[in-house]
Amino acid sequence: MTQPPSEPPQGGFGAPQDPPPGGFGAPTPPPADPFGKQPPAAPPTSPAGGYGTPPPPPAGGYGSPTPPPGQPQQNPAYGYPQAPPPGQPPTQPGYGFPQGPPPGQPGMPQGYGYPTAPMQPQYGAPQPSGPKKFSTQMKIIVAAAVAVVLIVGGGVIYASSGDDGGKQDEASSAGSTGGGEGKGGEGEGLGGGSEKAPANTASKVGFQLPHPKVTDTTTVDGSWVTDKAYVKTGVNEIVGYDVAKGTKLWSIPLAGQVCAASRHMSKDYKTAVVFEEGKPTAADKYPSCNKVGALDLATGKLIWSKSVTSASSGDEPIRFNEVTLSGSTVAAGGTSGGAAFNLADGAELWKPQTDTNNCSDRGYGGGEALAVVRRCGSYDEPQLTIQALNPTTGAPLSSYEMPAGVEYASIVSTKPLVVAADVGDTAGDGSGISDFFSIDAKTGKLLVRISADADKYAAECGSTEVETCSSVAVGNNRLYVPTEEHEGGGEYGDTNEIVAFDLTTGKLVGGKADAGDRYTLTPLRMDGTNVIAYKRPPYDKGGQIVSIDGSSFKETVLMVNPDDETVRDAETSFSTDYAEFLYEKGRLFISEKMISEPSKSSGSLDDKQYLVVSFTTS
Repeated sequence: MTQPPSEPPQGGFGAPQDPPPGGFGAPTPPPADPFGKQPPAAPPTSPAGGYGTPPPPPAGGYGSPTPPPGQPQQNPAYGYPQAPPPGQPPTQPGYGFPQGPPPGQPGMPQGYGYPTAPMQPQYGAPQPSGPKKFSTQMKIIVAAAVAVVLIVGGGVIYASSGDDGGKQDEASSAGSTGGGEGKGGEGEGLGGGSEKAPANTASKVGFQLPHPKVTDTTTVDGSWVTDKAYVKTGVNEIVGYDVAKGTKLWSIPLAGQVCAASRHMSKDYKTAVVFEEGKPTAADKYPSCNKVGALDLATGKLIWSKSVTSASSGDEPIRFNEVTLSGSTVAAGGTSGGAAFNLADGAELWKPQTDTNNCSDRGYGGGEALAVVRRCGSYDEPQLTIQALNPTTGAPLSSYEMPAGVEYASIVSTKPLVVAADVGDTAGDGSGISDFFSIDAKTGKLLVRISADADKYAAECGSTEVETCSSVAVGNNRLYVPTEEHEGGGEYGDTNEIVAFDLTTGKLVGGKADAGDRYTLTPLRMDGTNVIAYKRPPYDKGGQIVSIDGSSFKETVLMVNPDDETVRDAETSFSTDYAEFLYEKGRLFISEKMISEPSKSSGSLDDKQYLVVSFTTS
């Protein structure tokens, strides 16, 4: 039975509006000032020293290593445990900090029987929302108590070193983008990356594309950048636009709407999508997503498209939920099992088979290698297995069984092989992540399991899809994740950081990249050994793109978007959780993943909403 697509949260960022005259496929030529620049609005009045004028934060902070026991810490920073004043007893630990066991009780067991990373210092734990209840001095006292409790109750707490084991794996990427992997080589660009800072980092608006008119919620997942085109999913088509001007270059018409798109591209700009078998009708409002197709984004052609059946489905083509690309293999997965095709001609490499253990391939991770999440057993008691596959034959190269009770798992990276899961539904925040699993793809051995407390880290994965993780990047044998927002140095200015875990030891490597007060950092992808990240701005600034050195965490600004109010409004109408962000060679493209018919009661008639907004420093 065909299932209707799930709808996105209502009332979120980027609610689509009617497009300007001309509609989709005929982008508005940018005027002299593309967004109709107006004098910036005056910021709201705030108490002295408050929002907008934060003092610089102290040195150190989230992710920085703690000095060895017995040595005093110099210049303590936000969130650091500190010793109480002489003669003053430690106070009760504050919100979000780990507690030691009651007196006389043994410590908590590791659990699960799997290798687990050592407990990390709980720096910068988020505070409850609402008015401030503690003075800075009181926070220092509370933090000091935490240090005492940790040392007494949990043994010696130490900070990890910056050693990455000497491994420099070729980078893989994952993020809130829909594009391909970031590439780069040692010695290129910025410390191993190919993206270089321009002479002038101030950007200007490149082009903007209006929302196409739709009458129902419509998936527009999928965007890619070639040497000449920015390519975006439209309504029953894929459209290529001039990368600089936004003028339409070509269109690939499809039988129905795109349901899923690969985030990977081949070196010659080929990729894959899954789309519906037809357009909605009164009799069939939700056509099945059973068509798999390969696209040539250099020429604007549909290379091939086809459906497959399984032994259990008879003549009924099976439905797919997602698709990926690895080398010359297109692999599509879904609840009925997975299938794979040759990228060049669509020849079937494998397709869903019946299995006495009720096993099926639920989805694949692509890129530099191919891996699968395979599900066996009953619906109530599934057993998930992560397998590295031969991309040509589908034969398993290695296997790792996930812990019992894991119902869904996501592949963050295939080389190195990193998997995320919400073990025992303990994340509690809808992120789909309680733990990351670093797996040796050659042997199937678990290298380390990294606990990712949902109260501290902000990466996300789809609840059922295998390759939809965002706000995370993998490279340099490290896992780069953003922290949750927490109080910064200003009165109201929240901020966050990007920190990294070693994929062999599971330890925080030491060091961090700071967003700065009132900004929020989100990793988009790897660029060689660097991390490309987006800084979501406060209300009165434009966003930024930065390149973060993967070892030293030194930040290099690549792009600073305009502060003009109308440009800011356009940029921030897109949510980092529900939009695609692609940065390539001095150009930033932000686009929607899903659109719907605008509500007549939502927003002003003067409000403009976009399918795509681009910025450029060229």
